[in-house]
Amino acid sequence: MRACKTLLLVSGFVLMFMIAAIAADAPTLTFKFTTVRVPGALTTSLGGINNAGVIVGQYQAGKGITRGFMRDGDKLTRIDHPNGSQTVCNHINSSGVIAGHYTDSSGTSRGFLYLNGKFTDIPGPAGAISSAANGINDKGLVVGSYSDSAGTQHGFLLNGKKYKTLDVPSATATVASGINIKGDIVLFWVNGAGPTQSSLYNGKTYKLINVPGALESYAEDIDSAGDVVYQWFPTDFAAWGALLHNGTYYKFSHPKSMDTYGAGINDHDVVVGFFTPDNNYGGGFIATY
Repeated sequence: MRACKTLLLVSGFVLMFMIAAIAADAPTLTFKFTTVRVPGALTTSLGGINNAGVIVGQYQAGKGITRGFMRDGDKLTRIDHPNGSQTVCNHINSSGVIAGHYTDSSGTSRGFLYLNGKFTDIPGPAGAISSAANGINDKGLVVGSYSDSAGTQHGFLLNGKKYKTLDVPSATATVASGINIKGDIVLFWVNGAGPTQSSLYNGKTYKLINVPGALESYAEDIDSAGDVVYQWFPTDFAAWGALLHNGTYYKFSHPKSMDTYGAGINDHDVVVGFFTPDNNYGGGFIATY
């Protein structure tokens, strides 16, 4: 969900914005990257990692087909929803439950949970015409997004069989992307044609958590300590990863990439995501810090 830029017209605000961006570049944190590729895949993307180090994601299998996968050590499990032409695995909790979405025969996105070969559809609340399950915590709480009949996108929290709609105040579209064991939720959203921004929801209030200096910020996941992993855009063309760690923002990129996208985080100082190298055949990564 890339949004149009807005112009900053007040010079004093611009100066403060630049100072904040420079300060955010000052901290250093070392990220050690390992590239992940599914054998035979054209491209590979990682979406999530649990506390046992099990990773999930998706890969391009050729002819425009996207398939999900889970890798536990050396064991690779390929995951295809039986009613879907495209399957995306977004997150996995410590019980091995995977949250994701698939594209049905009509081209509509449908959320799902997957465990031990069994799929459970997550259709969204009453009135939803499409859905995606983006995150699941170790208590089984699920977050995601859905579109209503007017085409408006909303976030949701699913607790058992009860849905709660999540709309950032003033947003015209909201996506809930990650949830930790405490129930803290990260979201990204837009207001009209404005840039994509990120917020943290604690069950009562929404707090803005944009990456300093970013044109657009996408908060993707949150760990139990409240650390957040992002993908963010300093311009219209370059993507970077970022980590909000102990209250400080750290920016990172895969050493062999043109673009880097943060996607998932666990409680053991590990983030995952994907990158685009010079040859354009993207790969997944695991990065420790």
